[in-house]
Order: sequence, then C-alpha cells, then structure tokens
Amino acid sequence: MSGFEQVGFGSDDFTTNPEPRCPCLLLLDTSHSMQGRAISELNRGIATLKDQLANDALAMKRVEIGVVTFGPVNIDSGFQTPDFWHPPTLSTTGDTPMGAAIEQGIDMLRERKQRYKDNGVSYYRPWIFLITDGSPTDSWQRAAQLVKDGEEKKEFSFFAIGVVNADMGILAQIAPRGPLKLDGLNFRELFMWLSSSLSRVSASSTGDRVALPPPSGWTEV
Repeated sequence: MSGFEQVGFGSDDFTTNPEPRCPCLLLLDTSHSMQGRAISELNRGIATLKDQLANDALAMKRVEIGVVTFGPVNIDSGFQTPDFWHPPTLSTTGDTPMGAAIEQGIDMLRERKQRYKDNGVSYYRPWIFLITDGSPTDSWQRAAQLVKDGEEKKEFSFFAIGVVNADMGILAQIAPRGPLKLDGLNFRELFMWLSSSLSRVSASSTGDRVALPPPSGWTEV
C-alpha cells in the first residue's frame, strides 16, 4: 500500500480539540453471508481497533472513525474520535447493497470535510476501508466511478478487503489501487494493522507522506 498523503488546510468540539483530523470510514458488509464466525471475528477486530488506538494519546485526538454497514445500508456512527466512539456489535441481515453503501460513505466524507473547513481545522487525506465477503446485489458502477474520481482528485484513499468468497474481480473494478484478500478470518490482525497505520499518520506533519507498515499477517500471499 502506498503512503498516506496529508492535505494541508486551514475544529464540533473543535474548540476544545483543534488538532488536525485523520478521518477513516469503515464500510462493513453485514449481509447474511457474514453470519456465524465471520461476523464474530469482525466484531472482535473492530473492538481491537479502539483498544489499540487507546494506547496512542495523539491518535486519540486526531483519528476519527465513522461506520457504515450494508445489508441494508445503515450509518452506524458518524465521525468520532476514539474516546467518543463505541465499537458496534454487528449482526447480519439482508443482501449486499455495496454500491449504495459506497455512495453513502463518500457523501459522509464530503460533509465531514466541509465541517472541518467551516471550523478551520486541517485534515489528512481520508481513508475509506471497505470489507466484504460477497458481491454487490445492487448497481455498483456509479460508485466505482465516484471512487475512481475521488482517488484521482486525491479526495480520499479507498481500500477494499475481500473475505472468503468475496468477488475479487468486481472489487478490482471498484478499487483502483487493487483489493487485498484477507487471510482466513484474521480480522484482528487487519485492524491492528489499521490502528498502527493511523497512528503513524496522525503523528506526522501536514504535507508529509507516511510509509505504512506492510500488510503482513492478515493478507493472503
């Protein structure tokens, strides 16, 4: 994975915490196919993300986590710093409206970035982190174009993680930097990597490019 480029710029509780923000949106597949051990391990992984971030005082001020689930599309939580974010306990239902979830997530990011600007807070290039074990059950082509446009304009960085029987071919058409396949159900290792990456970025300065840790221990070779 490439480095995490920051966006120089100009604070909700922004008056008490005017630190630059490092937004990360989780797009999580909660369709029926994720039932059983997969959703249990995903829940465990999400909890690990908060636990790991809690060990980094600066990341606790700068990282913001938002969560959108799909099956159906639902905003589980808006962007919040980890101290105010409560990891959800997800359950499975419905199909896989991935296209609609991506569009919802991009809209959320745009609204959040505008809020940063309105409050004079700088921010790092946001991350969108998609995790799915399936194939879209809705139209996804417009979402793919929005992802491509957003990456080209450096509005965000989009990462797609395929689980078990995920349609990696379609994910490759959605994610310009290429999807990664999760090794088994190593969600905990995946979220430890994500926490470590967000900590590195949030400790950097505006304009820096940050070398991320290799995605080892959770991806298929």
